[in-house]
Formats: sequence, C-alpha cells, structure tokens
Amino acid sequence: MTSAMSGLSGRRGQAARNDEVILTAAREVFLANPSAPIAAVAERAGVGISALYRRYSSKEELLRTLCHDGLRRYIAEAEAAAAESDDWRAFATFVERIVAADVHSLTVHLAGTFTPTEQMGRDAVRANQLAEALMRRAHRSGRLRSDVVTPDLILLLEGCAAVRVPDSDRTAALRRRYLAVHLAGWAAQDAGELPGPPPTADELNWRWQRP
Repeated sequence: MTSAMSGLSGRRGQAARNDEVILTAAREVFLANPSAPIAAVAERAGVGISALYRRYSSKEELLRTLCHDGLRRYIAEAEAAAAESDDWRAFATFVERIVAADVHSLTVHLAGTFTPTEQMGRDAVRANQLAEALMRRAHRSGRLRSDVVTPDLILLLEGCAAVRVPDSDRTAALRRRYLAVHLAGWAAQDAGELPGPPPTADELNWRWQRP
C-alpha cells in the first residue's frame, strides 16, 4: 500500500485500496492478453463488475489509466535521477530503475489500444525532455557514445520489457543482465559507428495511432 493511501481513512481509504487492487489486476490481465474483456479484470481483482464500472466507465479508460500511471512513474524516476551528481550514474540509474519498474511492458502490449488524452500528451513531452536531459549529461561525461540518441533509449527499454519468462524473479534477473550488456556497449566510445540511422519519431509514434 502506498503512503498516500495509508493516510486515508474511511470510505476514501477503502476506495483508494479498491482502486489499487483493480489497477494491479488490470495490469496482470492486459499484459497477459490485451484483448481480454474487462470482466476478467473484475474476476482477478475479486470485485463485482458493477463496482469496476463505477470506477472505470470502459475498458479504454482503464487501459488509459494504466499507461498514464506508467508515464507518471517514468517522470518521477527521471526527476529523481536528475539529483544524482555523477552524470553517467544519473543516466544509468534512471534506466535501471525504469527497467525494474517494468514501465515499458505497458507500451509494448497496449500501444494503440486507446486514445491518449491531452494531459498524457503533455506528460509524454515532459518525460522525453527529462530523458534527453539525462542523456545530454551522459554525453558530456564522455561515457555515453555520441551516436546514441533518445529514441534509441526508448527501444532499449522496450526491448528489456520484452524479456519475459514464467518466473518473475528470473524475468527481473534476465532484464538486468541484458540491460548491463546494452549499457556496456553504449559506453564503448572506441567502438565503430552504429549501423544505420537511429529510429525516428514517426517510427516510434505509429504504434499509438488507433486502427
């Protein structure tokens, strides 16, 4: 339970606890099967379907909330990493924490399944600005190779999120393993040029377009 929730009492506290249960269940259900019906979330959460609909009027609203929560977590981790004095460590710590939080599993599985709000758009811009600032610091440190750019980071995070085995602890360990391999390669300043141009904004954004 979050500290904010623990400070609530009565009906507000119960509502917050119920909401956390619903969102946790929704994440588990939709990461396993994005096409699952909202009734599967109610069953996993142990709440009635009417109770779920009182909180979320549609599956799309629930999906949107899940992804927006992930975006907010990304922003919070980037802001926390910015306080690190060592430029390379700030960047590496940020990436490690985002992979540990499994934020990008939502992107990999749920992109294009809902229409983002204007606030999500503003938060996405903010998230990108924060990540770019951390990468600029890492570049200035001389540790991050100069031909790695922010869109590369997005695909790196999604690639780590795609690593998944039935055991959750092994999944986390394997993600840390392959992230370490990537970061070692990104810090190899004496390596040759990367093949081809980096991904473009259009190549990353097409997934969020509704069919």
